[in-house]
Amino acid sequence: MDTSSILSPPGEREFSNGDFYSGEVKGLLPHGKGKYSWSDGTVYEGDWDQGKISGKGKLTWSSGAKYQGDFSGGYLHGIGTMTSPDESVYSGAWRMNVRHGLGRKEYCNSDLYDGSWKEGSQEGRGSYSWTNGNRYIGSWKKGKMCGRGVMRWGDGDLFDGFWLNGSRHGSGVYKFADGSLYFGTWSRGVKDGKGIFYPAGSKHPSLKKWCRSLEYDDTGKFVLSRSNSSMGVDEIRSLSNVSRSLSMNTLASDHPRDLTSKSARTFGSARQSEGGQDKNRIAYEREYMQGVLIRESVITSSVDRSLKIRPPSSTALSKQVSARTFMTFLTGEHNYHLMLNLQLGIRYTVGKITPVPRREVRGSDFGKKARTVMFFPRDGSNLTPPHKSIDFSWKDYCPMVFRNLREMFKLDAAEYMMSICGDDGLTEICSPGKSGSIFYLSHDDRFVIKTLKQSELKVLLKMLPRYYKHVGDHENTLITKFFGVHRITLKWGKKVRFVVMGNMFCTELKIHRRYDLKGSSQGRFTEKIKIQEKTTLKDLDLAYEFHMDKLLREALFKQIYLDCAFLESLQIIDYSLLLGLHFRAPGQLNDILEPPNAISDQESVSSVDVGVTQELSIPPKGLLLVTHEPNSVSTAPGPHIRGSTLRAFSVGEQEVDLILPGTARLRVQLGVNMPAQAHHKLDEDKEESATIELFEVYDVVVYMGIIDILQEYNTKKKVEHKCKSLQYDPLTISVTEPTIYSKRFVNFLHKVFPEGM
Repeated sequence: MDTSSILSPPGEREFSNGDFYSGEVKGLLPHGKGKYSWSDGTVYEGDWDQGKISGKGKLTWSSGAKYQGDFSGGYLHGIGTMTSPDESVYSGAWRMNVRHGLGRKEYCNSDLYDGSWKEGSQEGRGSYSWTNGNRYIGSWKKGKMCGRGVMRWGDGDLFDGFWLNGSRHGSGVYKFADGSLYFGTWSRGVKDGKGIFYPAGSKHPSLKKWCRSLEYDDTGKFVLSRSNSSMGVDEIRSLSNVSRSLSMNTLASDHPRDLTSKSARTFGSARQSEGGQDKNRIAYEREYMQGVLIRESVITSSVDRSLKIRPPSSTALSKQVSARTFMTFLTGEHNYHLMLNLQLGIRYTVGKITPVPRREVRGSDFGKKARTVMFFPRDGSNLTPPHKSIDFSWKDYCPMVFRNLREMFKLDAAEYMMSICGDDGLTEICSPGKSGSIFYLSHDDRFVIKTLKQSELKVLLKMLPRYYKHVGDHENTLITKFFGVHRITLKWGKKVRFVVMGNMFCTELKIHRRYDLKGSSQGRFTEKIKIQEKTTLKDLDLAYEFHMDKLLREALFKQIYLDCAFLESLQIIDYSLLLGLHFRAPGQLNDILEPPNAISDQESVSSVDVGVTQELSIPPKGLLLVTHEPNSVSTAPGPHIRGSTLRAFSVGEQEVDLILPGTARLRVQLGVNMPAQAHHKLDEDKEESATIELFEVYDVVVYMGIIDILQEYNTKKKVEHKCKSLQYDPLTISVTEPTIYSKRFVNFLHKVFPEGM
């Protein structure tokens, strides 16, 4: 402040830059009530505190924007109303100049949002009303509809379900204005997966039961925030007591059939009258792939009472109880206690080791004494909290090693703990293998927890020093990421061992097909009747070969050679490549849904229109590689991969991102977001159907990793190899000497990912 301002009359200050203040002062600073006018036309009138705007006041900008309400330390902070130059008005809470808390905004086009805000964007619970009569009530995140919510359109249609980034994503029910309903799943705004369509007037499940199924999981925990929540068709059937009829049609069309259109509802009505059945007892089970209706079957809403499942007799129950194994015993209440114990133990482990200063691991960190043991009584102790489970003992193996591994894999300790130990709990998933292990999935799908046999635990601890070095030397390794090994001893003495691993299929894209590939052929197929949407298929089920960019393929096999050499040196066998495929918007996927060499339904083949056949003989491109831009993609490490961004030959050998038009931009890493073309393996000796010939090539996004690395080639396996070699060709059986196993595995993958694109 210059001399002229000091000599001005008390209560008024004019500054050399043209600013002007009139009001109460304390010393030389505005304090109390006052008005300040800036040279650019901005004016504030209200409370001051030691030279800073603080209290209640009104601020008018030269642009015409106005704010009236609370201030603190020079910021818009508290409750206030902002009128923008475009005449939009926000009234509600502010924090440090941004909308934060509960507030109501009326936009210049008369749209209205009323609800929660965070850091300037809609986040939390809120209601948005459009001028055209549409209204959404539900959860928001970063300014977009995300989570559970209800959208009612002006024409009377309604959707109640889950959303992600402003699009329907997950389970939901769509109610049409005419009363017809569709229960199913969506992916980024389009139907994706199985669902049931009920024509207007037909019997359907209770919407109240449906809503309850969306809001709570099996344990009664609130799952509203889970955008990936889904409900299977079997669960929908259980709500409505529907049974499958004998007729089934597989539909073919090059355009998505949207149930919001009149044609879709008319189609359902036509099929209904065509069957000559009571419309009140007819519904349609439909399966979509990225908005394309690929399969439909007629189901009825009545069930023959004679076919109902009867309670088992006491004799049958006694036989079941006597034959139970430990794994089948861990169900219901016992399984709940096991999950709770696991969460309590991991929370204790991470909380105990994280504050310890980081250091390099020593030989003793891998030794038999590198264990932490803690008893968790139900009523709690000086070191453990009280809990609602049963008493148990917790053992943590090599805590310093796994703490360093988690940091090496770039996992934040707090996020790791909340992912597994948060209020949303764990979900038990079906085991795809024969081991009988129990698998749990974290609520955000990032981590898989698997029970281990004692022999597997010994192998893991034995290989841990070399494993630590291998993953440290090779950041692109495809080998399973281990984040912790633990043991729970239950009060009756039973011991359960766990390993925490990264989920290889933790992605925002839907995994349409899963394969477990070993390179062997004996018994490596899946029975057709057992194939479902999430079935993990085997070597002989794979009817595709995948063509990649030259440099992507080179990087893939360079790492496969390194990983296989590592496993061979440890005398490990029985490992496999877990392969996940995301197919990009094909017109039909009949051959994807059918196992190899399956005969297509005659009605399905005859329903394919000739004109459509010719038009779709060259499938549309659905993937695009572009130069990597770190600011345009998420660079946060995933639970499975921490490696570098890959380079592509087709983009001038530069690091690349993958663009999925209309969906996302993803960072390409080894085993994650890798683009490829899937070529259907045609059998030249047999006449192929027109459907298979049409869709020889697909654009796919590939996810992969090497799993099941805890089986040594020990004496038991050597005996097994000799016995099976007497029955089958030794080169076709899975169990074999590690060197042969590794060579066969790599050779098989060369056929799966051939050269040349």
